[in-house]
Amino acid sequence: MAAGLSPRLAAVVEALPLTPASRVLEVGCGPGAAARAVARRLTTGSVLAIDRSAAAIALARSGSAAEIASGRLRLRCVAVEAFALEPGEPPFDVVFAVRVGALDGRHPAAGRLALARLRAALAPGGRVFVDGGDPLRELRLDP
Repeated sequence: MAAGLSPRLAAVVEALPLTPASRVLEVGCGPGAAARAVARRLTTGSVLAIDRSAAAIALARSGSAAEIASGRLRLRCVAVEAFALEPGEPPFDVVFAVRVGALDGRHPAAGRLALARLRAALAPGGRVFVDGGDPLRELRLDP
């Protein structure tokens, strides 16, 4: 099990279809444990971890100095429903979320907005995963 991860989060990270060069977006990163674990599996790739909570981003930032310094982890305070690629920012190969109401069906209106935002941020062939499978399930983002 990856250091600092619960068995559940370790299973999520292990299940992600990552390559060393993957560009990964974590939605709802909380304190950043999963984002750090993903970043450690990358060499030329990177993770952008987002959360709507400034407090969560501050916690993630305080525990992620090595991953941020390596260039493999960036953090941004934004809700997934408002997320957009920044100018010049390349799209993502893999998106994942754990316990995010806009993506797990608990908040359908927010979910429609979130899925449109993610669709716009995915590279061709990019994939989106949420918890609720074994341990993940893949969301189809067909228009």
